[in-house]
Amino acid sequence: MAEKSDFDRRRFLALAGGGTLATALAVAGASSGPVWATPRFREDPFALGVASGEPTSSGVVLWTRLAPDPVAEDGTGGMPGKAVNVAWQIAEDPRFRRVVRAGTQQASPELAHSVHVEAEGLRPDREYWYRFRAGGELSPVGRTRTAPWAGAALSSLAFGVVSCQSYPDGYYTAYRHLAEEDLDLVLHLGDYIYEGGGQGSIGRGHLPAAETFSLTDYRIRYGQYKSDTDLKAAHAAAPWLVVLDDHEVENNWAGDVSQADTEPDQDPAVFLQRRAAAFQAYYENQPLRRVQRPHGPDMRLHRRVPYGRLAEFTMVDTRQYRDDQACGDGLRSGCADRLDPTRTMLGEEQEAWVLRGLERSRATWNLLGNQVFMMQADHLDGEERGFGMDTWDGYAAARRDLLDGVRRRKVDNFVVLTGDAHRSVAADLKVDFDDPDAPAVGTEFLGTSVSSGGNGQDMDTLGHTWLRENPHMRFHNAQRGYMRCELTPGRLRTDYRVLGQVTTPGAPVTTRASVYVEAGRSGVAHVED
Repeated sequence: MAEKSDFDRRRFLALAGGGTLATALAVAGASSGPVWATPRFREDPFALGVASGEPTSSGVVLWTRLAPDPVAEDGTGGMPGKAVNVAWQIAEDPRFRRVVRAGTQQASPELAHSVHVEAEGLRPDREYWYRFRAGGELSPVGRTRTAPWAGAALSSLAFGVVSCQSYPDGYYTAYRHLAEEDLDLVLHLGDYIYEGGGQGSIGRGHLPAAETFSLTDYRIRYGQYKSDTDLKAAHAAAPWLVVLDDHEVENNWAGDVSQADTEPDQDPAVFLQRRAAAFQAYYENQPLRRVQRPHGPDMRLHRRVPYGRLAEFTMVDTRQYRDDQACGDGLRSGCADRLDPTRTMLGEEQEAWVLRGLERSRATWNLLGNQVFMMQADHLDGEERGFGMDTWDGYAAARRDLLDGVRRRKVDNFVVLTGDAHRSVAADLKVDFDDPDAPAVGTEFLGTSVSSGGNGQDMDTLGHTWLRENPHMRFHNAQRGYMRCELTPGRLRTDYRVLGQVTTPGAPVTTRASVYVEAGRSGVAHVED
């Protein structure tokens, strides 16, 4: 089982200069420098837009980051080393005639001049509009919505699910369509940025051009990604729940273990330093609460978000607490280590927290926001079987324990929502995937990428193999897009919304399939294909 090394963390602090005033103030959200009392900007300080997230029945997080030059080479976003007082407002109408909450929060250079307002005193299940002001500049207007109160009997809930948005691979047209869907909530399940270098093939090469390692590198990369007009529109349209996967740090990282082929990143203390930089930049650029601020290389991202009696979202973290991938990672056949019952994906504490919450839930639908697919996926035709070691297949005993825990606790309407794989699959979840007669204990909806992987296609060779070799898989598609989900007390409908191409902007979106789950019946009920 993965354990956090105190020695590695002490070495990390020594390498990072831990204990300095700047580090302490960054965690506290204050500034060690002077305040810019009368700021004047040559360019729009709100070039990265606005966002909201983490809704409760009485509040929501409002986010922006002052960055008149989002990709400035020093990672400052074009801001001086001074704090700026940023005013904010929340209104019941988009013209701000009925302002219900307002205040001022300091944007400090220690947190890249980001603002995370935890607005409270709002009404449950209400639509609101918000904006910011810095100096004489006004931000764009964002729309958000609070969650319903705990006992509310909702008739419906609409939410989107997205992941994997490699900037050089394609345009973010999917986000433009997502912004027009009139959603209550959006889940982003990981790979918000990609850490690699490269120029791609569509004229959207990464900045900086090389792989990201330092805090400055990650800040520039987020500045580039978040400058995208379609992504900004999607953030401004609805509140988001976000969780990171691997590419926000490094491909296929596992706990304290780097997957780098060269030194010095293989040194755990050096990797923790990189992880701390990546986590800080992630927090600076997402609508997260203070409790989710990283402490060096540690960041608590697993949490529960209830939506009345209709739904409860459990967001899990499949990176920080996992053991290293079995058998050297990659696609493997005959890897006995993946069946080792001592190996963990979530870590003992988080797994117990997940099952405890599912057992106590009184929601009709119990939804798990997950990063790598949970279903079994044999990648090889014929008798020989091959499994990916980075997914739950590489942690098969831990998966069995989790799904058996769901079964034994008689968790109602268990649904797993997943990203990462750059393809779409709807599948039944079973304690024993090798028994064709084993009953389903839940359903998994794997959603494709926004842009990663390029244009994609309706079906590919792997898709044919998956459907032949994995009878619990009920639908497959390999185009780009997102999932639009609608819950009622009686059913869940997931629309797989896809685009024909992403290498040129402006493609239309269509519904490739609608997949249904009926309340009280685990597994896919039917597919409108």
